[in-house]
Amino acid sequence: MENETKRVVCEHCGQEVDANAKVCPHCGGRNKPPIYKKWWFWVIIAVIVIAIAGGSINSKNNDPSDSTSSSQGQVSSQAETASSAVASSEPTSLPEESAPEESTAEEPEDDVPTEYKTALKKAEQYSKIMHMSKAGLYNQLTSEYGEKYSAEAAQYAVDNIDADWNANALAKAEDYAETMHMSKAGIYDQLISEYGEKFTEEEAQYAIDNIEADWNANALEKAKTYQETMGMSPAAIKDQLTSEYGEKFTEEEAQYAIDNLG
Repeated sequence: MENETKRVVCEHCGQEVDANAKVCPHCGGRNKPPIYKKWWFWVIIAVIVIAIAGGSINSKNNDPSDSTSSSQGQVSSQAETASSAVASSEPTSLPEESAPEESTAEEPEDDVPTEYKTALKKAEQYSKIMHMSKAGLYNQLTSEYGEKYSAEAAQYAVDNIDADWNANALAKAEDYAETMHMSKAGIYDQLISEYGEKFTEEEAQYAIDNIEADWNANALEKAKTYQETMGMSPAAIKDQLTSEYGEKFTEEEAQYAIDNLG
């Protein structure tokens, strides 16, 4: 049996015409073939299908939740690894010692014995009032005829006293010059003598170099004393004034005294 010819409706007049007819035999209108019969229609369909399929695959591969989960897992793993590395590399610290509790009772100001403190005060008094030397202070503090402090207390005193020994030597030299009218050499010997003031040679020399005294006047005062109290002759007085075992004035100072005796 022969195949029946396909019929379509003319889009211009509505009459049935042969599907393959390009021109309607009734109205003469030109009939276009269906779009699905066009070759490019199927090309477009194929492209759309491929695009949809590719997008579905990419969406699975690029799922944000999967990527975030994976990234979080990696970050968490890296953080744990770094934390472990830091923990293992940090030195182990010793436990901190607890700070001692503050005592409510007042602690003593220092550990210096009372004897040492009083020895220091006594030394300061001797230094300021009597202008004593360091060695002289020590001897006075420990002397059986003086303060009778222990050697340790006396040593603490002379080690911790704030004194200017040069100034003390100068003050002592001025006393000898003004009250006893001694010569420069006589004062020096008295300052360094073991039986005198016990200053050092440097301290004594400082005193002699800085004292202001009239040695001629001192020689005259000493000569008057010998004349009035001992009735000595001028020649004997001069010898006593210049003697190494006497007053130790210079020849010029002694002669000034003799020349000015009454």
